Amino acid sequence: MIAVIRIAGKCKNKETTNETLKRLKLGKKYSCVLIEKDDSVRLGMVKAVRHDVVYGEISDELVKDLKEKRDTGKGVFFLHPARGGLKKSSKLTYPKGILGHNPEISKLLERML
Repeated sequence: MIAVIRIAGKCKNKETTNETLKRLKLGKKYSCVLIEKDDSVRLGMVKAVRHDVVYGEISDELVKDLKEKRDTGKGVFFLHPARGGLKKSSKLTYPKGILGHNPEISKLLERML
């Protein structure tokens, strides 16, 4: 599974970016959705908004823990801001910041539960 977490808010975004995030069910800051690895349509949408979200593969154990603690029943998980901060810039892409495809998303997600 691939987890997608919205980091950026709504201000200063283009209309098309906000519409894409809305279609991904990422309406609020720090909301998360899970996407299958082979869903090419949704992955294309995620890559289009990669400057506003963090995404990457997570383990099945973390998926189970996420569903157990934060399940809303609608496929969207509302998370807390990360304990201890984001550690890197929330305005730059990986490796200088956290946005975009980030292989360290598991650590970030655990701090947000």
